[in-house]
Amino acid sequence: MTRVFDGDTLWVKPLEGGRYRKLRLDGLDAPEICQAGGRAARDALAARVFQRVVTVNERHRDHYGRALVHLTHQGDDVGAWLVVRGHAWAYRWRYSEGAYAGQESQARAQKNGLFADRDAEVPRDFRRRHGPCPLP
Repeated sequence: MTRVFDGDTLWVKPLEGGRYRKLRLDGLDAPEICQAGGRAARDALAARVFQRVVTVNERHRDHYGRALVHLTHQGDDVGAWLVVRGHAWAYRWRYSEGAYAGQESQARAQKNGLFADRDAEVPRDFRRRHGPCPLP
């Protein structure tokens, strides 16, 4: 069972019970909730996984201690699904274009979602300029 906070952060409750775990989708960067496209990214992720059974593969932890995960729903890669629909960028690290670079290229070519706006700002730059979004 899942709850969604934004386009790349969600809580998942194990089927066997226990507490919800806060997770961040690995390999992508969705817009901040207060950024253009942020609510659309959150809503897309929620439409796909909210209160549904998903498969979680924890890959590592970020510097905040959050689990970075690969998430699948009904056998489909949820991260790839978000990026190809233009709800997130492939996460670039140093010289790597990221695991979802192909999906981002496809979304750009088709002008899906965020990529319909030439001036869409990657979340990393948005956070540098504006800081974090205020909590609701």
